[in-house]
Amino acid sequence: MSEVEPFDWARLFLGDAPPLFYVEIVVRTLIIFIWLIVLLRSSGRRSLAQLSAIEFAIVIALGSAVGDPMFYPEVPLLHAMLVMALVVGLQQGLAWLIRRRETIETLIEGRPSELVRGGVLQLAELEHAKLSREDVCETLRNQSVRQLGEVQRAYFEQNGQFSLFVHPSGQAPPGLPIVPPWDLQKPAEVLGGEAHAGPVACLSCGSVSRGGVVPGHCPVCGKAQGFTPAVIDPLAAEETGAV
Repeated sequence: MSEVEPFDWARLFLGDAPPLFYVEIVVRTLIIFIWLIVLLRSSGRRSLAQLSAIEFAIVIALGSAVGDPMFYPEVPLLHAMLVMALVVGLQQGLAWLIRRRETIETLIEGRPSELVRGGVLQLAELEHAKLSREDVCETLRNQSVRQLGEVQRAYFEQNGQFSLFVHPSGQAPPGLPIVPPWDLQKPAEVLGGEAHAGPVACLSCGSVSRGGVVPGHCPVCGKAQGFTPAVIDPLAAEETGAV
């Protein structure tokens, strides 16, 4: 590498690239920014925390564009300034499109997912949102939910946050216990074909069946992962030895 001459203003702002290279920078920025949004969308909203895919892409793109010209002498300032302006312009343009076209918003930011309805996990929606049952149960426990029957609706929003609507205190029906966490203590299992006096909850989706002979497969999700007694308060039931 040749010796760097400090404060060479031509090198500092323009570099040695021909003028047509600025057009290439525009093309490069467009391709990389679009590809970055595609990758972020495919990674799932939960990995983006409270940022949308566009906002997360801007943070990454601007971080790289700002950092390199600060200490790499071969990166002209004008190149970085052009990239930064393009990234911000892309963000403004996409925001304008999102405000006017709902299809664009759905394409870029996704749609809300209904994860729980009437105390039952919506397994297809969990798969669409790239969430596991454990992810949902962990979030519900953070909101002091002890069993799925307490939940009327739970939504996974476009910003990666959960919206939760529960029954009024004391009015929740029995449901699938999620406390304690199953990694610490699995709920007692009731096998298909056995007789059970009280209601039972599917260990897969949480749907509750009436007492009697326990079915071999869940009538809602069709899975055969077993059942457990449906309870109103799993911690109280555990303390009294009811489970």
